[in-house]
Amino acid sequence: MLKERSAFALPGLPVLLLALLLVLGALGLTLQAAVQNDPGRLAYTLPVLVVGIFILTGLFVVNPNEAVALQLFGDYRGTVRQEGMAWANPFLSKRKISTKVRSFESQRLKVNDQDGNPVEIAAIIVWRVVDTAEALFEVEDCEKYVTVQSEAALRALASHFPYDAHEAGQLSLRGSTDEVAAKLKMELQRVLAQAGVEVQGARISHLAYAPEIAQAMLQRQQAAAIIAARQKIVEGAVGMVEMALAMLAEKGTVQLDEERKAAMVSNLLVVLCSERSANPVVNAGTLYH
Repeated sequence: MLKERSAFALPGLPVLLLALLLVLGALGLTLQAAVQNDPGRLAYTLPVLVVGIFILTGLFVVNPNEAVALQLFGDYRGTVRQEGMAWANPFLSKRKISTKVRSFESQRLKVNDQDGNPVEIAAIIVWRVVDTAEALFEVEDCEKYVTVQSEAALRALASHFPYDAHEAGQLSLRGSTDEVAAKLKMELQRVLAQAGVEVQGARISHLAYAPEIAQAMLQRQQAAAIIAARQKIVEGAVGMVEMALAMLAEKGTVQLDEERKAAMVSNLLVVLCSERSANPVVNAGTLYH
């Protein structure tokens, strides 16, 4: 694999001044020869003019966050990263490549998660070229390569995690965004390294169930939320009943046998766990009559 290396290049401004002096001097001498009707002097001025123009063709400009790769008849000779005007052999071909930070958002992909449920997922990838030789010569189109490989990695990642966690500590697409993003970035860096690309960030930008199962999954989430809420209510009610019985026994307010305790526990749980307010009832009898 080709690796980036520095290319030999001269500062462009001194070379530009030299070339301009040659060209202007040759033009001046040519005009003077024409005025004086001295054709013999053209034999000296024309080569100087050609050399000056030839030197000018070797000038090129490197913009900020840009690099220029030099090739001689197809052979890679190095890369110039120094900003400003530079000069290299005019026979060298010069290919510019951006080293700016770039980002793109993938299309919304429909994939199956670990449980087999169809989900829609998209991601934002932030990347930049760090090795110009690999980016230019190891892949056909660096930007297209990044796009295709990113979508492939996103599909593979989504199939390794469930949409929602079913157990405590389980990673999921919806609940473990940081961990999922870190794994996506690591996988992308492994794949894109051969193209001279550094992945600087990867985040999930869109995540939802596919429309055909979205309503069913919403009902499932609602049911899970109701069950969790009921569990909390029951745990709190049991604690309040235990506290009430303990306080009654400690203060000796009433003496309750096991049957009366069971009736009291039943009534308190009904009151505490009910969704509606309790209606007061005056009991005219006893538990046994």
